[in-house]
Amino acid sequence: MLNIVLFGPPGAGKGTQAAKLTDQYSLVHLSTGDILRSELAAQTKLGLEAKRYMDRGELVPDEVVIGMIESKLDQNPDAKGFIFDGFPRTQAQARALDRSLSAKKNTAITVMLALEVEKQELIKRLMGRGKISGRADDQDISVIENRISVYNRETSPVIDYYDSQGKFRAVNGMGSIGEIFDRLCGAIDNL
Repeated sequence: MLNIVLFGPPGAGKGTQAAKLTDQYSLVHLSTGDILRSELAAQTKLGLEAKRYMDRGELVPDEVVIGMIESKLDQNPDAKGFIFDGFPRTQAQARALDRSLSAKKNTAITVMLALEVEKQELIKRLMGRGKISGRADDQDISVIENRISVYNRETSPVIDYYDSQGKFRAVNGMGSIGEIFDRLCGAIDNL
């Protein structure tokens, strides 16, 4: 089973690349952002709770996100593997994901691919996405900068967790979508 953590700051292109990798390797794409937004659109209790955090550019609490991920694992019993996009965001979530994969699928994370993108490019990408998507969190520069700051402070330490297991691979996230995709495929194919 091929299980990939696609990692990087907001605006790094995780969603775009995860969709392409899902097709290339026949994997199930689990995007916590998409899951949370669908809960939000449905006005569920979880969605409304998550909205309070997302509107401030903060992380949704671990127990909420882990429960959603476990539900998605259960809904895909025949998956060849998973791409985790936007999860795990903390070392506690990474440990919880390891436990879930081991218990529910008798498998583990294969690799963490971390997209590395310069801050000004992240801001440019997010502002551009905000104009198209209408997402409020992608249209406010202070919220964007807070999201990047939260990533650097709270999320990037997850790299250490996977690096200590020999599963971390840095990937240059600058350039065209095709160039970045080729680099990601190269990293996967060389495992």
